[in-house]
Amino acid sequence: MLDAAPPQIVVVGSANVDMVVQVRDLPRPGETVLARSYHDFPGGKGANQAMAAARLGRAVSFVGRTGADDGADLVRGALAAEGVDVSELRSIEGEATGRAIVLVDADAENSIVVVAGANAALVAEHVHAAENAITQARVVVAQLEVPVDVVRAAAELTRGLFVLNPAPARRLDDELMALVDVLVVNEGEFEVLAGQSVTPDPAALPSIVRAAALPAAVVVTLGGEGALVCLGDEVTAVPAPAVDVVDTTGAGDTFVGALADALARDEPLVDAVQWAVCAASLSTGALGATTGMPRRHQVESLLAAQPTQASSQASTQASNQAPSPAPIPREAPMS
Repeated sequence: MLDAAPPQIVVVGSANVDMVVQVRDLPRPGETVLARSYHDFPGGKGANQAMAAARLGRAVSFVGRTGADDGADLVRGALAAEGVDVSELRSIEGEATGRAIVLVDADAENSIVVVAGANAALVAEHVHAAENAITQARVVVAQLEVPVDVVRAAAELTRGLFVLNPAPARRLDDELMALVDVLVVNEGEFEVLAGQSVTPDPAALPSIVRAAALPAAVVVTLGGEGALVCLGDEVTAVPAPAVDVVDTTGAGDTFVGALADALARDEPLVDAVQWAVCAASLSTGALGATTGMPRRHQVESLLAAQPTQASSQASTQASNQAPSPAPIPREAPMS
């Protein structure tokens, strides 16, 4: 697939055009509101996560599909400008590039509707065409804005860490879950997968994870509160720094991309989550999913300003339990 060295991270997923509308208040059912502004941005959870990891300095390859339209040019150009390898981001005639209609209110809260478009035409065969890059990557990332068979194919080919962000949320079979090394969910996605909400008592989280047959490493993002890391029987709370928020769109994708960046650098899981929390916090400072995604020096500066005690505690709890980035022994891929 690549003439150069293989990528450190491969992202398999969606590529969209984000149609971002700023409003004072999100409309209620039956209500019409006037927009304050409108912009088109490159988006899609997969493309966003690839861009976030690349902006932090990783060598990233993206596997996905677009239509043969202006939206494809926008997404491809944005990824290529960040250094993402797009040789496996192909266009499909007769399909439209995916779209996301994003409404952002005055409090920076958003509502999103996704139109799959060409993302739904991505199939396992396309993933196998990128086998060389996937098998050599230290981290492979996928989401659920593409068919589940595509996610399964990526997981089966992975020889490093397979990170799954199951969004939009849906129940997944145990066989797929067994292939996941790190599961990244928000509170709503956790509830769908586990059958119950994140408990107010963090000590109960490991038992919930085991009962639902979720992976041993689960990261639950909590928006402005930071994240919880459940690693075996250990649970660590990672707080978020205080920042000025303009738009939360894409913060979760920035989190996943930054997490992949840190894991590809052999960071322990809790330290990687702290890095990702800082990156996601910084990303909320600009309108659009990708506009505010930070560079490495910005995350380093914010992380250095965080309380020493929090960093030390996170490092201690994760020091002997973080999954090894690569290789991970796996059974031969299923035919």
